[in-house]
Amino acid sequence: MADTSPASYKDVLPDTIKPTNYAISLSDIAPGGAFTYQGTVSISAKILKPTKSITLNSIELKVHSAEVIVNNDKTQQTIPNIDATYDVPKQRVTLDFAGDIPASSDAVIVIKFEGILNDNMAGFYRSKYVPVVPAAASVVRDADNHYMFSTQFESCDARRAFPCFDEPNLKATFDVEIELPEDQVVLSNMPEKSVKKSKTEGLKVVTFERTPIMSTYLLAWAVGDFEYVEAFTERKYNGKNLPVRVYTTKGLKEQGSYALEHAHQIIDYFSEIFGIDYPLPKADLLAVHEFSHGAMENWGLVTYRTTAVLFDEKTSDAKYKNRVAYVVAHELAHQWFGNLVTMDWWSELWLNEGFATWVGWLATDKLHPEWNVWPQFVQEGMQTAFGLDSLRSSHPIEVPVKDALDVDQIFDHISYLKGSSVIRMLASHLGQDKFLAGVGNYLKAHAYGNATTNDLWSALSEVSGQDVPKLMDPWIRDIGYPVVTVTEEPGQISVTQSRCLSTGDVKPEDDKTTWWVPLGLKSKSGSKAISFNTKKETIPDIDDSFYKLNDEYAGFYRTNYPASRLATLSKQLDLLSINDKINLIGDAGALARSGDAQTAPLLSLIEGFSAETDYLVWSQVISSLATVKSVFSEDENISNALKKFTLKLIKPTVTKLGWTFAPDEDHLTGQLRALLIQAAGLNGDEDVIKEAQRQFYAYAVGDASAIHNSLRSAVFQINVKYGGRAAYNAVKAEWANTTSIDGKETSLRALGRIEDIKNAEDEDPLAPNLLKDLLDFMASGVPTQDVHTPAATLGGNPKTRLGLWTYIKENWEPLRERLGKNMVVLDRFLKLSLQNFSDLETEADIAAFFAEKDNRGYDRTLGVVSDSIKGRASYRLRDAEPLLEWLKANQYA
Repeated sequence: MADTSPASYKDVLPDTIKPTNYAISLSDIAPGGAFTYQGTVSISAKILKPTKSITLNSIELKVHSAEVIVNNDKTQQTIPNIDATYDVPKQRVTLDFAGDIPASSDAVIVIKFEGILNDNMAGFYRSKYVPVVPAAASVVRDADNHYMFSTQFESCDARRAFPCFDEPNLKATFDVEIELPEDQVVLSNMPEKSVKKSKTEGLKVVTFERTPIMSTYLLAWAVGDFEYVEAFTERKYNGKNLPVRVYTTKGLKEQGSYALEHAHQIIDYFSEIFGIDYPLPKADLLAVHEFSHGAMENWGLVTYRTTAVLFDEKTSDAKYKNRVAYVVAHELAHQWFGNLVTMDWWSELWLNEGFATWVGWLATDKLHPEWNVWPQFVQEGMQTAFGLDSLRSSHPIEVPVKDALDVDQIFDHISYLKGSSVIRMLASHLGQDKFLAGVGNYLKAHAYGNATTNDLWSALSEVSGQDVPKLMDPWIRDIGYPVVTVTEEPGQISVTQSRCLSTGDVKPEDDKTTWWVPLGLKSKSGSKAISFNTKKETIPDIDDSFYKLNDEYAGFYRTNYPASRLATLSKQLDLLSINDKINLIGDAGALARSGDAQTAPLLSLIEGFSAETDYLVWSQVISSLATVKSVFSEDENISNALKKFTLKLIKPTVTKLGWTFAPDEDHLTGQLRALLIQAAGLNGDEDVIKEAQRQFYAYAVGDASAIHNSLRSAVFQINVKYGGRAAYNAVKAEWANTTSIDGKETSLRALGRIEDIKNAEDEDPLAPNLLKDLLDFMASGVPTQDVHTPAATLGGNPKTRLGLWTYIKENWEPLRERLGKNMVVLDRFLKLSLQNFSDLETEADIAAFFAEKDNRGYDRTLGVVSDSIKGRASYRLRDAEPLLEWLKANQYA
């Protein structure tokens, strides 16, 4: 058996030094517009064993000098550095010293260095933006943009900002001091301690209070032309109401009000349910103009992509309300789960992200019960996790991680969404109050330290009296999840569990895990909890008139009913909750893809939902249909028939909802209107296309109110799909000129809908085709943080996905150079660009292209892409004929 102990797979620093405090001083930031800075870091540490050298993490930093000061009793010894050796692949610097450094409990390592304010959204970096009001005179700028400076250290990029021991279990306290222009603002994790004039005219030096003990990846600072909106918690912390602020560059602060309104309530809510007060004296949220992720939970200074924290009632699409509320909750959950208690090593990242995801939804539900938050989680989060975890190339929730390049790839749907799904399953089984009590005990026991999955299980077992490791270890440490297949007999059912693979070719070696499965049997008399933890079991006393497994979709598994039972359930929708309906549709679609069932029963089931009124059920219907359409998009007969099927299904609801938003209309009705208008237009509804084109023309010639904010995405996409070069150019111009926070994202997503790649009516026969124009625009005009947005639409568009892949092959070196500076960006771009092919020829071409390349940093994603395409290709070849037969028999083809 392979050695999977942490020491066997981790590539960690030598265990010679244990840091206790970092005193960081930064100065000369971007002098004369040059993107560099000077720094000194003094690291108080214990020298655990004598050594002649010290190895720290460092990348893209230049060490000017270093020395170690050792204090022993009443003597002090200073040992100078004589050489620095850089190991670039391992992101380390080894400092050799003039003499032996003795073991000591009181030493200080002093390093003077120079850093780069890069534009890769990692380390201490620069973000460009165009100010909406005149900026402070000292703000660095060029002909086109102004710049702010901020940090992004998770997972392993503190080492880009200052030399450090950059591993999550090497916790320390931090003292930060930064020199900056007097007319700008600097923020860090803690409140200001002092402000004094610098020796340099026009500059000031700001010192911050010492942080609690924490991991390097949670340290943060930012320098810029900032302003803020402020509120206070209702609860008192150390006798005071806590100040909560949302910071933006000048002119945008009012758009932070929506996030602020949520943030202070969420801090109070988490303090209450965890039984631990928010640990810091302030909570700041900062909008950053260029950001690789959605947000980052730096302790006391959470940073966000602008679309995840800013919202303008006058110009924003209402769907971003949901995003802002949830992301704010997710990041604030980390202030306890991740920051106060941190995973011991990155292999247990799910302890941070899975829990923050679940409790983020919990807080959103608390503040917005009218949003049906848990059905949204089920429809979006669980379905996405199922998709990735049904591949052979998936990974267990708890996965061995070697080093920095490995870490970023597991910030994925398994760690976040499968992690949160199994937490939801366990919380449902134990009862939410007991579950949260166990979580509170876990946090108290490990506060300001590091913990493991076993530590969490122990706390939950103690509170619940159940053997939580026995229930949960297969879910955490094994890959995949089960499909529960139902066989009906008079008065009883038999259930079997086996691994669910989207390729449908489960081999004995794939199917070694037996999961604990909470069956949740729903009948007319109520719901009954049944634990299923063998490969096969018989359940007696079944009411044949109505039953359903996995009540409220609480369990992370698929259910495969006999086709006759699925048909019966499709006529009993009044007995099903929103979660149950999503469960039936999602499972039927997935099992058709895997070959456990066929597409015809899925379509028969969906036909029963034509009178549905719930937005989230419709979201699952449209999502499941979109997958079928995508897989069979090359078959014109099937493709046209599926469009006809979709339009017949949704037309009555589209007509009933219309285009007008009533002033008192609820949030989800507005979302449903946007969803179905877009679906109708993209599937060829002539009435919808005509109205979308009318509104688009009026908007393009200057009537800003012609398109409702929440319909911009639908109207733009419909017009780009059918409007050729004129519509494409208009949306591209909208990207350049929009002042809406979400306007650029909306425009980029729409541009990927191009179909007339070369419009026959173009007046200029030499004009570049639309795909080439968009790809060139993505290469030179679109910020790196946003390149994945049009790529996702192009990759999903059957008219453009092959052209996109050809472009990637022909331009690989410049793409790799640009996007690979932040491997998160390149990894995401490749996945979204390539995962939607449905033919084995392209899969082989992709595999051959990358075969001889160094793919570290995105190798897991290439495996996901390969498995996804193979599964889709198998589905297409297996189901095309019976699907077309059904469509013909039902007058759709």
